[in-house]
Order: sequence, then structure tokens, then C-alpha cells
Amino acid sequence: MRDKSQFRGSEIFAVGGEVVLQYAVEVFRQVAAMSLYESEAYEYLLDHYENPRNYGTLEDADISYEEGNPSCGDVIRIDVRTQDDRIADIRFSGKGCVISQASASILTELVKGKTLQEVRSMTKEDVLQALGIPISAMRLKCALLGLKVLKAGLYGIHRWPDEE
Repeated sequence: MRDKSQFRGSEIFAVGGEVVLQYAVEVFRQVAAMSLYESEAYEYLLDHYENPRNYGTLEDADISYEEGNPSCGDVIRIDVRTQDDRIADIRFSGKGCVISQASASILTELVKGKTLQEVRSMTKEDVLQALGIPISAMRLKCALLGLKVLKAGLYGIHRWPDEE
């Protein structure tokens, strides 16, 4: 007898086993839910890419920093205006892939109004969670470029400690 993971949809009904049918229904529900979730998450990213929030530059920025990812060509510039130790306004500009640009757009929404200490405390997990989709190791630098640029500007550093 074959393992239940080897059955095709049309065979499930031919076999008629209640356990197999329940298993198939559960798998279908999981796949449908994951597809819907991933579809909505990808739409969210595309929306931020096609309609970026806080895009542009600030003429009277207190902090401006720009950096690129030489391995793929993504470039992000972030301008920040502070007031009372908070991010009063923030803009980003740049060019690159959907993930880098959408991530920068999402990041600006996350940090506007936060204290500088709150932003300095943000982790890569915070950004990745806000993106809402799994990011492969190959695209991790794209997704985190905005956070790297923002933190480098806030800390006044021009070389990230764990980079070559």
C-alpha cells in the first residue's frame, strides 16, 4: 500500500479511505491558505514598489546617507528630519529590485514618529516580518539595504561592522 503522500487527487476518491480523504482536505486547505497569504503579501510588496511611500528627498534633512549593494546594483538613499529625538519626517530614493525598493518604502512607514533609540534597536527580523514573505539568502541584502542605510546614517558610520 502506498503512503498517503503518494496519492493524486483523483485517486483519493477511488481509494475511498476516510483518513486519506481527511488528509487530502487538510493539505488542500493549507495550500489554499498559504497561496492566499503569499498572494496578498506579494501584492503588498508590489504596491509599495509601484506606489512607494515617502519617496523623494528632504532638502533640510538632519541625516542623509546613501549606499548601494555592489553585487546586484541596488541603491538606497535615506533622508531623515528629526525633532525631539524622533523621526519627524523621512524620505527614501534609489533604484533597484522590487524587494529593495518595497522594503525601503515599508521601512519608512515603520519608523516615522519613532524615537531614534527605537529605530536603532530595530532588527533585521523586524524588517523581514514587515515584508510578510519569506526572503531567500540571495535576496536578504536587498531586503535589508534600507535598514542598513538608515542605521548607518543614524549612527554616523560608513562601514558595517560585519562586512569585509
